[in-house]
Amino acid sequence: MAAAGASGAARPLMRLITMRGEPILRQLHLEERLLRRTADNWCVINHGTAPPTIVMGLSGRVSELVEIQPVLRDQVPVLRRFSGGGTVIVDQGTVFVTFICNRTAVPGLQPFPRDIMSWTGKLYGKVFDGYGEFRLRENDYAFGHRKFGGNAQSITKNRWVHHTSFLWDYDAKNMEYLKIPKRAPEYRLARNHTDFLCRMKEYMPSQSVFTDGIVMALREHFSVQPTDLETVLSNDDAFVPTTKLFSEQDLEEIVLSKESLQKAQAQP
Repeated sequence: MAAAGASGAARPLMRLITMRGEPILRQLHLEERLLRRTADNWCVINHGTAPPTIVMGLSGRVSELVEIQPVLRDQVPVLRRFSGGGTVIVDQGTVFVTFICNRTAVPGLQPFPRDIMSWTGKLYGKVFDGYGEFRLRENDYAFGHRKFGGNAQSITKNRWVHHTSFLWDYDAKNMEYLKIPKRAPEYRLARNHTDFLCRMKEYMPSQSVFTDGIVMALREHFSVQPTDLETVLSNDDAFVPTTKLFSEQDLEEIVLSKESLQKAQAQP
């Protein structure tokens, strides 16, 4: 299905799902199913999640990215999502925005990471116009030199997903659960989490202004149709999501494995 734009060109349909407080594990399971089991274009927006949860990329190593002992002590959930990208901790101050598209949905867009980042960077440039010095820095969204949006992607033969966790607000204490990654973006300049990050609420008046801006920007490319989540959640028992929740035992075994390796390396 498509609608005609002002120029007469047909705009493809994009279905819009808006949620509030959906647990990030359920959101990621939903997004993977929409990617792999539907043929529609989607925008998924979720305002906040609880409890605070660490979300890692597909190839991330827990021992290199997470302070495991404090995480175990405070029982912070740790997930490995189905897409690539870095590690984040998300909570009620995070706004999640995901685009799931067919490879032909955006004319001229090649389904490669840099091309997708370039297109989303231009789209968000319109959303943030007048609200700060928005920049696409490497694979991050930033105001000036401070990051407020982390991105991840998954690309299949005919479809792609680009999802972002936006820091509307964050608790600085939660950042202590994350290690500074060895492969940090160059513009980070070895800054700690507090000096590297900023809060969107310091630049925009409300979350609704932000999400309304997203819908307006999308309407330049798509016919946007709000969709009830209940109509999406049909039975699909055959689908098995790949996003994984680490158990306490999983994390403890990682600690033991690291300690054993350190002892072996220390022996003469």
